[in-house]
Amino acid sequence: MTDKTATTTEATDTDTAGTDTAGADTVGIDEARNDAAGADAAGAETATGTGEAGPGDGAVGGDDVLVTVEDLKVHFPIKRGIVLERTAGYVYAVDGVDLTIRRGETYGLVGESGCGKTTLGRGLLRLVEPTGGRIVFDDTDVSTLKGETLRKSRRRMQMIFQDPLSSLDPRQSVESILVEGMRAHGLDSGKEATRARLVELLDSVGLPESALHKYPHEFSGGQRQRIGIARALAVEPDLIVADEPVSALDVSVQAQVLNLLEELQQRLGLTYLVIAHDLAVVRHISDRIGVMYLGSLVEEASSDEMYAEPMHPYTKALLSAVPVPDPTVEDEREQILLTGDLPSPANPPTGCRFHTRCPWKQDTLCDTNRPELRDVGGGHRVACHYAEDILAGRISRHEVEPELVHPDA
Repeated sequence: MTDKTATTTEATDTDTAGTDTAGADTVGIDEARNDAAGADAAGAETATGTGEAGPGDGAVGGDDVLVTVEDLKVHFPIKRGIVLERTAGYVYAVDGVDLTIRRGETYGLVGESGCGKTTLGRGLLRLVEPTGGRIVFDDTDVSTLKGETLRKSRRRMQMIFQDPLSSLDPRQSVESILVEGMRAHGLDSGKEATRARLVELLDSVGLPESALHKYPHEFSGGQRQRIGIARALAVEPDLIVADEPVSALDVSVQAQVLNLLEELQQRLGLTYLVIAHDLAVVRHISDRIGVMYLGSLVEEASSDEMYAEPMHPYTKALLSAVPVPDPTVEDEREQILLTGDLPSPANPPTGCRFHTRCPWKQDTLCDTNRPELRDVGGGHRVACHYAEDILAGRISRHEVEPELVHPDA
């Protein structure tokens, strides 16, 4: 497993937020209430699964796979017309993703905004319904579950939402927010036992008992995120999907929350899928990393290997944008500036979806054949026809002519 250097920080954020409660939605334990705008609402329940041994080394638990995702697709229809509504096309938010997450590891999922990271996490928990593919959790095909069976299975999978304010119900106290999930799954065993459990939860995330009687707007951003973590832990899950868990927080608070997540994982044996765009955060906390581009996984490797030797051109461009604190190294290292706009997920390019911006694009295969995510050795997977040639220097970079992206194309 990747060496994690963070230490546990017992921190209680002392600064308080204002009384702004705009955009807040409730935690729905029985049913995840997702609106059309994809707002951070709904308190995801849980479900677990094992599948086949996944690729990659450096993960806790060896080959004990908890989650297997096979050819997962999430397509959103584009509707046109007022009186007679018709489907004019689809937004291919997630289009054929295969990955495995081992029990006890942290899997980091990175990519630029709009690549489908959040939709993949929500689709895995079925907060949005997948269009196709399978989600196997602890030998259970979650994608086929319905009704009460699905509700009960959600106890084992939880989500930490990106915005800690909008994902908490402003009309509920912290005690009510935490008890709701426990009650939905029959974990509130008596008033005194439940109270003791709530105090234990708050203590585990560095909040005092007095926080139980307060409301979300009375806390700082870091404290609200801790409440979101406590809510996820309340039903004793096996898997937690953390969607940008620190992106809305100050840098000092980010470190505290990351250290808290690591300490909880070591103590409770949790498995994480961490969705982020901050590559420094992902490297710090992850055992394995997957890189997404326009709805597809383009590269996957252990954290150390990904940063030491990226093989996909898109990954190379992402890592070259990470600043280095040494001015000499920063001036001398290779920097790859991508040309052109991100293509529309409603009209993705043919062949390799990155070929319209790729500095290593070739005249054959790239614009006609979509590359498979293949293992190139040691569990390192890459979706590029010429990955080995690029790594060996047999193919050189060239200038890319920018292409105009037409939104209505």
